[in-house]
Amino acid sequence: MKSIIALFLSFAVMAGIGPILIPFLRKLKFGQTVRTEGVQAHLKKTGTPTMGGLGILLAVLVGCLPALGSNPRIIPVLVLTIGFGLIGFVDDYLKVVKKDSDGFKPKQKMICQIILTTIFVVYIWTNDPACFDLRIPFTGGLVLDMSGILAKIFCTVLLYFVVIGTVNGTNFTDGLDGLASGVTSVTAAFLFACSMKLGMNIEPVCAAMVGGLFGFLLYNAHPAKVFMGDTGSLALGGFIAGAAYMMQMPIYIVIFGLIYLVEVLSVMIQVTYFRKTGGKRFFKMAPIHHHFELCGWSETRIDTVFTIVTVLLCVIAYAAL
Repeated sequence: MKSIIALFLSFAVMAGIGPILIPFLRKLKFGQTVRTEGVQAHLKKTGTPTMGGLGILLAVLVGCLPALGSNPRIIPVLVLTIGFGLIGFVDDYLKVVKKDSDGFKPKQKMICQIILTTIFVVYIWTNDPACFDLRIPFTGGLVLDMSGILAKIFCTVLLYFVVIGTVNGTNFTDGLDGLASGVTSVTAAFLFACSMKLGMNIEPVCAAMVGGLFGFLLYNAHPAKVFMGDTGSLALGGFIAGAAYMMQMPIYIVIFGLIYLVEVLSVMIQVTYFRKTGGKRFFKMAPIHHHFELCGWSETRIDTVFTIVTVLLCVIAYAAL
């Protein structure tokens, strides 16, 4: 019942705040700056309000409020979600104020992400060390006990890579109308189902994220009236990583979050190939969703294909439990 309340409350908040938030962002001239060297068709999106992720954060927080007292394990997930959302907000704010698409310097953003991830690590070490245990896919529910000190150190290092990698994966995925919100709504629903199956008691925050993203899609589906910005995309990564760790499922991100991984890898491949070949490109453009765009796919088609692929991956990951 608490999850149903979280789902519909979050959806109602996001759907209701949209007609207020979008004109407010437009009035403050919080418009997106589109890179001139990017997909030329996107230049017409310049000025579309960004920072819509603020609505998602508010919706998820309000949706979770009725469950906070009885489901305390959702708190660290909320901390990662809102914390990375705030990092994204500062990044978006710098972009908007300077009218520059760069925002945070990479080192500054990475330092902030490491600090927030460290807070999450300290929480696990002191309050819930069982989160370091690793659930292994396709083994009939085998969970590796990582309670030894060396194992914990290994898992701590792994956590930094998983959290920061996931966060940047969702960030790269947010490049088309409705892409990140559509893919992540499926992922959040999958995490909700996993929490119910495993009895991990984080269903309310997963349900709230589904509701918030459904509400956001009312305004973010192509043609988008508002973008989530880094405020939203970084928050989504924090949610996914936090929920996965609370259920001992970081390895599963490789399965159900393969779209995010492919987006990151496409950028890494593009940059490496460009440097090694003296300016040649492996993809027409990276992240990979832009490659498909330049191959003639519409934004709606890319959204649909990526979402369907995510549904199939989530089915596989659920079977792997």
